[in-house]
Amino acid sequence: MHNKVVYRIARGRRRAGAMVLRFNFRGVGRSAGVHDRGAGEVDDARAALGYLRERCPGLPYSMAGFSFGSRVIMELGCSMSPVRLIAVGFPTSRGDFDYLATCGIPKYFVQSTIDEFGPKEALEAAFQGFAEPKNLEFIEAGDHFFAGALERLEEAITAIAR
Repeated sequence: MHNKVVYRIARGRRRAGAMVLRFNFRGVGRSAGVHDRGAGEVDDARAALGYLRERCPGLPYSMAGFSFGSRVIMELGCSMSPVRLIAVGFPTSRGDFDYLATCGIPKYFVQSTIDEFGPKEALEAAFQGFAEPKNLEFIEAGDHFFAGALERLEEAITAIAR
């Protein structure tokens, strides 16, 4: 939650008029529990979304995540009905994401041009197999954490919702 990229994603979404809920997965920061290699973290995201949806029933919603969190929201979101899914720093180096070949939810990928966990070439190749609608934007940045390009990242996130 106290991550510069996550903060910029949240601020960009707020600038676009969205209500935002940030949370830590189990075992991260001061959250209780132990990392569960994805399965438990999908449950964490489902619970957080449930909390927000109880307070704002009927309000259209989007889901966004960074790095591991982008994989979690893509997996969960493809089984639900959000307005859009936003994956920032999508890691291609681990795990399976074949479900994106049949996911009809609008998907937005925002990636650093230099991302050690989701190299440009690997994401471009995977992206070809993802179902429409989809969008891929690369931002000139120094690393996975968008070094030197956090303002551009926030602008890109804000623009997605407009």
